[in-house]
Amino acid sequence: MRILTVALHDNDHEALAAEQRDERDDEYNEVVDRVPQFLDEIELETDRGRASYAEVEESEADLERFEKWLASIADRDYFQAPRGADARLAVQRCREALAAFEALALAADSDDSAVAGRANLTVVDDHQ
Repeated sequence: MRILTVALHDNDHEALAAEQRDERDDEYNEVVDRVPQFLDEIELETDRGRASYAEVEESEADLERFEKWLASIADRDYFQAPRGADARLAVQRCREALAAFEALALAADSDDSAVAGRANLTVVDDHQ
């Protein structure tokens, strides 16, 4: 690993820091801008009554991509870009929505299992 040390005047340092913050803010904005699509998809599947583990797994993969993307931006955010907090909150909303959707899928799966279990019951009348 090589380390490059550069001496900057205060004005140059602040200009460089501002440029870096602006670039990270642009990246954080992309995350924030894509969150509504994730949340809309979960809402749509919920409204359609399609809370299933297949849908949960698909959404988990999407959330994982968000989290990796956010982490890669944060790794380059040397000057604490202000939109980082907004992006972290947006991804947290995704986590919460997915947790609620997963709970619905579990409940739906439990209901389906109970119905299937009842459908396999045979009624025996011993009084004949």
